[in-house]
Amino acid sequence: MAGLGSSVRHVSRDVDRRPVVPANLSIYRVAKKGLRVHNIRKQTASSISDLSDADVVRLRADTPGVAHRIHFNNAGAALMPSPVVDGMVAYLRREATIGGYEASAESTARLEGVYDSIARLVGSKREEIALTENATLAWQRAFYSLRFGPGDRILTTSAEFAANYVAFLQVARRTGARVEVIPDDADQVMDPEALERMIDERVRLIAITWIPTNGGLVNPAETVGRIARTHSVPYLLDACQAVGQIPVDVRALGCDMLTATGRKFLRGPRGTGFLYMRDDFLKDIEPAMIDLFGAPWVGPERYELRSDARRFETWEANYAARVGLGVAVDYALSIGIDRIERRCRLLANELRAALGAIPGVSLHDLGDRPASIVSFTIRNVGAREVMRRLAAGKINVSVSPPTSTPLDSTRRDLPDIVRASPHYYNTFQEVETLVSAVHRICT
Repeated sequence: MAGLGSSVRHVSRDVDRRPVVPANLSIYRVAKKGLRVHNIRKQTASSISDLSDADVVRLRADTPGVAHRIHFNNAGAALMPSPVVDGMVAYLRREATIGGYEASAESTARLEGVYDSIARLVGSKREEIALTENATLAWQRAFYSLRFGPGDRILTTSAEFAANYVAFLQVARRTGARVEVIPDDADQVMDPEALERMIDERVRLIAITWIPTNGGLVNPAETVGRIARTHSVPYLLDACQAVGQIPVDVRALGCDMLTATGRKFLRGPRGTGFLYMRDDFLKDIEPAMIDLFGAPWVGPERYELRSDARRFETWEANYAARVGLGVAVDYALSIGIDRIERRCRLLANELRAALGAIPGVSLHDLGDRPASIVSFTIRNVGAREVMRRLAAGKINVSVSPPTSTPLDSTRRDLPDIVRASPHYYNTFQEVETLVSAVHRICT
């Protein structure tokens, strides 16, 4: 497969030994001696996924961490592939050898190429991309550049991430704007028809999270974009859990602003993120804070904003991390985001079906086509205790507390929940290992 590393370091012997199972089949039976597979209609990998067993072996060879742990915390921070780490280390060594300023000057073409790579990833122009230290900062730089007044309305969803929501509340307190939650439909998913009914001349922003942090729900981001365009309402999309997991096309989405991180499904380093801002929208936006990089001082009483999205950047940056982000984006593109999505959904669907068959396990994902985040609880065992026991067996998951999505957690009366998030380099054998471990906790 073009673009994948050729040096084999840690080749797993269990890659896709088990046949892939359609999500609508009941594939596990809980017995006293453990989990047994039944009612499986054998399929070839090529019939359901573009990633072959050999592809997965090569991808795992690029991922040293899989030799030590089973990593199902990709919605938190995925395991970086070796090319990402190698690129960052090589850059840092160059800084140590010739100096930081000199290394960045020497690597100008490579650093500029990161903007091109991200533009290809999301379907934008390079001039519409700004690099940031994380997704939250990217989101804040976009949101706080907007202007609100008394009576203005900000529309969001019940599954919005807490960091975004507290920013809404702060701006509402400062300006007199109002924060309003778009009603959900009967399946507890944001209702686009309800959104359309809410639109009037006072709506100044629609801001939603595409894939919330606490489960596999995929909000109808493209439908929201059509509504926003029809009514000329600015649209801010938090794509933190989406980028690297599912295809992203900002033109099709119709968003004016999109933010994302490098550390999750893109498999980049921590401390990286980016902001997309549509060029026609950008020209009328001034960042809430500027420095001499984004707005050069051109006279005693005058500064000029850059014409591109880099007006949201500052002069200083972690260039090694930017190199790592660029490598991670190129790595994902070399695999193909469509292929990544199919593989992730297959793994997540099998995990979801298997966990749902265990007595005492409750699933908490919403939507009819959930993404690769599987949220669950175990009766009489707290989520943090579940995480601790799994970690003792070298299985990584995470816990999503109610404070991360307070509106959704309150309406559904959710406690701390366990979050397992497979990625394409995980295997079906690893899924079975996790399911078996959960079964042991339940018994």
